[in-house]
Amino acid sequence: MADFFVHAQGICETDRVGSGTRIWAFAHVLPGASIGADCNLCDGVFVESDVTVGDRVTIKSGVQLWDGVRLEDDVFVGPNATFTNDPFPRSRQWLEEYPLTTVRAGASIGANATILPGLEIGTGALVGAGAVVTRSVPAHAIVVGNPARITGYTDAAGAAPEAAPVDPVPGVTELPVRDVVVRKAASFSDLRGTLTAGETPDDAVPFNPRRWFLVYDVPGREVRGAHAHRECEQFLICVHGSVRVAVDDGENRAEVTLSDPTEGIYVPPLVWASQFRYSPDAVLLVLASHPYDAADYIRDYGEFLAAVGG
Repeated sequence: MADFFVHAQGICETDRVGSGTRIWAFAHVLPGASIGADCNLCDGVFVESDVTVGDRVTIKSGVQLWDGVRLEDDVFVGPNATFTNDPFPRSRQWLEEYPLTTVRAGASIGANATILPGLEIGTGALVGAGAVVTRSVPAHAIVVGNPARITGYTDAAGAAPEAAPVDPVPGVTELPVRDVVVRKAASFSDLRGTLTAGETPDDAVPFNPRRWFLVYDVPGREVRGAHAHRECEQFLICVHGSVRVAVDDGENRAEVTLSDPTEGIYVPPLVWASQFRYSPDAVLLVLASHPYDAADYIRDYGEFLAAVGG
C-alpha cells in the first residue's frame, strides 16, 4: 500500500512519490515525474513527466510544473506561479530537449510570479509576488518587479534584514558575519576641502594592497561581486554615491550601505560578498591583498558552502 495520499479527485500516474506526500483534488501528476517525501501538492497542480521535486516542497494551487523543472528540498511555490520551458514557443512544435529550470533548496516563489526557462533560483532566494524573472537569481537574493530586480538579501532566518548601521564615531564596527568589520575613518575639513586618510596594515585593513580597481557606471538593477575568495582579502570604499553590500559566511548574513567616503568594509577570505543598489553616480574603490588570480574566486554558492563547511 502506498504511504502517500492522493485525493479521490486527484490523479497520480507515477509511483515515484515519497512517504507522507499529499496530492489534493484536481491535481494531476504524469508518469515519470519524481516527487519527494512530505510534499504538499494543492488543488489544481499539474506536473509533467520530466519534473523532479525534492522533499518537504509546498506547491500551492494553480501551479504547472513543465518538463525540465527541478525543485530542490524545502522549496515553496505560491499560488498561480508560472514556470515556462520554451524560450520561443509555437503551437504544435516541440523541443527535442527542454532547458532545465532549477529552484535551489529553501527558495520561495511568490504568487503569480513568472519564471523564464533555463534559469536558476538560488539557495534561499525569495521571488516576490508577481515578479517576472528574466535572469538567474543569486543565493538568498530578494527580487521583485518586472523585470525582477534585486532589492536585498535574506538574513540567516530567511527574513529581509535592514542595513546594519555604521557607528558615526571613527573606529571599527563589527558585523555578525565572521571577521567582517566596517571602518569609519576620521575626516579633516577646512577652506581647502576635506581629507580622509589611513595606513595599512591596521585594525580595519589588515593587509598591504597589491591591487586596486574601481567599479562605476553600474546600472541600478545590476549586481556586482556575488562570489568569495579563497585567499584574497578586500577592503571596499564607496568614494562617491552609494552602494549596498551584502556579506555571508555560510551561517550568518548582513548588509551595510556605503554612502560616505570615510566608511569602508573589510571582507576576509571565504566570505561571500555582493554589491547592489548602486546609485547612478556611485564609484566603488576596492583594495585587494593579492594580484588577480581567477583560481582564487569561488563563484558557485554551493561550492562556497562546501569550502566553509556549511
